[in-house]
Amino acid sequence: MSWVKRGSGPLWPFFCFFWLNLALLGASRLGLSAWQAGRVNEAQGWVHLLLQGLRIDLSTLCWLFGVPAVLTALLAGPGALGRAWLCLMRLWLAAGTGLLLLLELATPAFIDTYDLRPNRLFVEYLIYPREVFGMLWQGHRIALLLAAVLVPAALWAGWRWSGRLCRDVRIPAWYWRPVLAVLILVLGLAGARSSLGHRGLNPALVAFSTDPLVNTLVLNSAYSVGFAIKQLGKEEDAASLYGHMDRAELLRTLRRAQGRPDGDYVSQELPTLTRNVASYRGRSKNLVIILEESLGAQFVGTLGGLPLTPEFDRLAEQGWLFEQLYATGTRSVRGIEAVVTGFTPTPAQAVVKLDRSQTGFFTLAQLLREQGYRTGFIYGGESHFDNMASFFLGNGFEHIVDQRDFTDAVFQGSWGVSDEDLFARAHQEFERLQWDDQPFFSLVFSSSNHDPFEFPDGRIALYEQPKPTRNNAAKYADYALGQFFAKARQADYWQDTLFLVVADHDSRTYGPELVPVPHFRVPALLLGEGIAARRDERLVSQIDLPPTLLSLIGIDSDNPMLGRDLTRFSPNRALMQFDKNFALLKGDEMAVLQPEREGLGFRYDALSQRLTSAPLDPSLLDEARAYALWGSLAYQQGWYRLPAPALARLPTGESNDETR
Repeated sequence: MSWVKRGSGPLWPFFCFFWLNLALLGASRLGLSAWQAGRVNEAQGWVHLLLQGLRIDLSTLCWLFGVPAVLTALLAGPGALGRAWLCLMRLWLAAGTGLLLLLELATPAFIDTYDLRPNRLFVEYLIYPREVFGMLWQGHRIALLLAAVLVPAALWAGWRWSGRLCRDVRIPAWYWRPVLAVLILVLGLAGARSSLGHRGLNPALVAFSTDPLVNTLVLNSAYSVGFAIKQLGKEEDAASLYGHMDRAELLRTLRRAQGRPDGDYVSQELPTLTRNVASYRGRSKNLVIILEESLGAQFVGTLGGLPLTPEFDRLAEQGWLFEQLYATGTRSVRGIEAVVTGFTPTPAQAVVKLDRSQTGFFTLAQLLREQGYRTGFIYGGESHFDNMASFFLGNGFEHIVDQRDFTDAVFQGSWGVSDEDLFARAHQEFERLQWDDQPFFSLVFSSSNHDPFEFPDGRIALYEQPKPTRNNAAKYADYALGQFFAKARQADYWQDTLFLVVADHDSRTYGPELVPVPHFRVPALLLGEGIAARRDERLVSQIDLPPTLLSLIGIDSDNPMLGRDLTRFSPNRALMQFDKNFALLKGDEMAVLQPEREGLGFRYDALSQRLTSAPLDPSLLDEARAYALWGSLAYQQGWYRLPAPALARLPTGESNDETR
């Protein structure tokens, strides 16, 4: 077996790089775990984390080096092909090591922002290099410079070292090569799969804690990102994660949860299509939704947060403020999905980015355009980001204003023009549209309150030093919002317009819970002529806003939304998707679904914002599973749309098919 000894065989470099990278990944995990030692201690997870982490690292390295090791056993040799392959093998070893190092170096900044290892979001951001590089340069410059120095150095060192390891290569006899290749293949697959069960190693198999961050510390970042890439093309089916449910039972459970009479359901083809009558009976109003980037309740003074929003706090005294409204997710596209379409969250990407929802998918814009409205989207950044332009233009939005349309902006940052530029342009658009014969609907999406937190000087008294912080950016965003409403109140469109100010999600969703509920709480405020001032303490979800808006602007409709009109109903529940975990909060009881695991029960105290374990009511678990599975099923079956004009209004039929 001389081919495994140093200087005598082509597999020696793999042996050396394998142990080098095993040490690299282990040291990184140990360092990250020491940084988060409090949470690891709370989970009592040191032994599991380190042992299962070693298992993950061995699997990762078997995937990374297994195939080239097999090819090396077959191809390496003194001829031209053999020498060419040895050169390619050295490149693979050096590049693989550089990639592992790069991802581990990126991990602390990603954890600091998202409280998880790099995952699907990391992959999705790679297609927006300008925005991402600008964000990194402004907000994470040390990490960027460190990677820019260490990764090239690792590539150079890896190339040089692999060259020394390949000197005086002695090739085994030709009859040993197939045997050696098969042996490596078997060992590599066994190590990569790391399981004798019907399913190989995966993140769910090594998860052990109710703290999502601690569970991801068990992984390494290459494994986490690789698994995310593998899942990207699947448009993941919730039933594969949370368990199947008979389709008829799912629909019955949703109907019970909705509390609506059977007569409200008006389509056999579209199971959740319901007839809805507006509470406001006057002339149809304009509708403006202001989606505030990353403005969680923790930043809003009137909701018990930091004193960063004096303008919003004053506006809250004049409108309908929801005190216990919860976002459905942790990304802007998830907020858009909930507020603009009323769609329930799923473990897949938000429908803004999925293939089969790019046309014919229900949105407020689509419905209102059929009702004679002018519809538009106003954004200070580039509307192609997160596929927004494609989704909007394919689903009812007829006009988009984005960064290219701002020719004299007072300030431009990494993510586009400042919020004051955005609102100045929105005000101009609304003044122009007011003189048309048609009502209008506009979605205005802010961006200043986003890492790296850039905004113009001299606008606010800074809350803290240095200037580019979350808190200062939130205060600036509030300043710009106040400037807009000062103008809007004096404009002709004010008396004919309903305004909703709502956050897409919190700035940073983190915590040791499976679903950190306090960080899903966001502000939502309705303003406009005829909207009485009130503070609404009911538990509601972002998905309840679209049907409420339709009711308040005087639009009767048949639509597929599961949210409830808050002028008539009190749903007393909220839906939350945190990575792959789904939560249904109903009153103070909460059911949490995890991938391939039993559901868990909790009790949530909104006053103290504490979550404690509690027995799980089976009926609450069924309701949570029905909500969790519905989104995937409706997307796959094409149920979330408006009916064709000639669609017969028939009672909903039921099927005994399972949600597969």
